[in-house]
Amino acid sequence: MGGGARELGGFVAALAGWVSALAAAVLPQWRQSSYAGDAIITAVGLHEGLWMSCAAQSTGQVQCRLHDSLLSLDVHIQTSRALMVISLLLGFFGIIMSVVGMKCTKAGEEDPVTKSRIAVAGGVLFILSGLCSMSAVSLYATQVTYEFFRESTIPINARYEFGSSLFVGWGAASLSMLGGSLLCCSCPAKERRGQQYQRQSQPSMSREFV
Repeated sequence: MGGGARELGGFVAALAGWVSALAAAVLPQWRQSSYAGDAIITAVGLHEGLWMSCAAQSTGQVQCRLHDSLLSLDVHIQTSRALMVISLLLGFFGIIMSVVGMKCTKAGEEDPVTKSRIAVAGGVLFILSGLCSMSAVSLYATQVTYEFFRESTIPINARYEFGSSLFVGWGAASLSMLGGSLLCCSCPAKERRGQQYQRQSQPSMSREFV
């Protein structure tokens, strides 16, 4: 795969990961009601996310309520919130830098070495963004698992298990890190050696003509 095609593929994968991470952060399905055990399927399904909690009735009506207080939330929710916001910010700046640094764009064509370095910096930002998303989703999933299996008087059919947003978040983190890794392959070393060779060959050619 050529350098330009590799960069484009990495950018598309990283962009898809960033959009998926945004969807995962907004959607409220981070954990949902469990129907395990001797459960009687109720008419109401509960979903909770980083920003709101929702109740979906069997009639199709969904009612959501935003989390009123930030400080009253559990620590793992606050931490996951912060990590997802940092991930989205890093990914946003990674998009900008990758667009500027990719070979298929017109910006900065007069200095290909600097252009490649900008693409690598964008890839690093995407990798960091993916790591933040992975940490946020894994932390939340660990807490859900702990609350599900711990000894409690709450019946198993009234506990929570993984929601679809967690799986979207894991996929988003994987895409961001894969795309960032492909962008980081835009190493400017070859281009730097080529420029140095051209600079060394120009004086010798001028002396020959004299």
